[in-house]
Amino acid sequence: FADRTVQNYPLDYNYNNEQHRFEEAGKLWEQAAKPYSEHWNAVMEELLALDFTLDPTLNIYEASRDLQRARRAEWHEDYTLPSLWEFYQPSKISHGSYWHYWGTEQEVAWKENYRLWMTFINEYKNRGGRVTTGSDSGFIFQLYGFAYIREMELLREAGFHPLEIIRSATLNGAEALGMDDKIGTVTKGKLADFVIVEENPLENLKVLYGTGAIKLTEENEIVRVGGVKYTIKDGIIYDAKQLLQDVKEMVVAAKEKEGYILRQPGVKD
Repeated sequence: FADRTVQNYPLDYNYNNEQHRFEEAGKLWEQAAKPYSEHWNAVMEELLALDFTLDPTLNIYEASRDLQRARRAEWHEDYTLPSLWEFYQPSKISHGSYWHYWGTEQEVAWKENYRLWMTFINEYKNRGGRVTTGSDSGFIFQLYGFAYIREMELLREAGFHPLEIIRSATLNGAEALGMDDKIGTVTKGKLADFVIVEENPLENLKVLYGTGAIKLTEENEIVRVGGVKYTIKDGIIYDAKQLLQDVKEMVVAAKEKEGYILRQPGVKD
């Protein structure tokens, strides 16, 4: 902050009320020092001097700026277990289920929050700061695996070149863990960790999603392309598409056992 010492909390603010907590979090960057101002630059320069790593996990808050998008993601039907779907629903008990009355005003504030947040992250990277890729999945309609690719897309929105995103997801993470002598790049002597995909993710990051990317062929046929084909971990080759199918079958079995139908919040039948 440049003109205050604490956030401008409402006087009835209750941290244990997660609607309060996350709604007010969406106003933080707007209250902070303005981009490229003296104080904004001073904070950034101090973080750079400390060799501080930013792992923004932009994806985990994305429902705050567009709840409908997050809860209607196409992979929920096939890959989200009933137990996790129930956890996502509005609740005064479950952490991150803060949709008590989430509306347009909250989403508009969060959209601006993202714009300012992304400006800081992108400039931090431009000045040589280390930015990594993470997801914090399992909350707020963000599903394991899929959310990680969404994080890459959000770094692209922030201004990263696709090659910078790949570096954030590989070498930068290895450096942050102090393991860049073992992982992070395709180098002789390092562990063989790869993902193999038949499309070009630099051209379209969506081909990394398990569900692939939608494409119209020259014959006017709608198809899905991409989806990681193989994952190689420590030199061991895994059939990524088969692993995804295994998860799908687990979800089907869980639904059949419970007689569960995935419904949107507030819809009873």
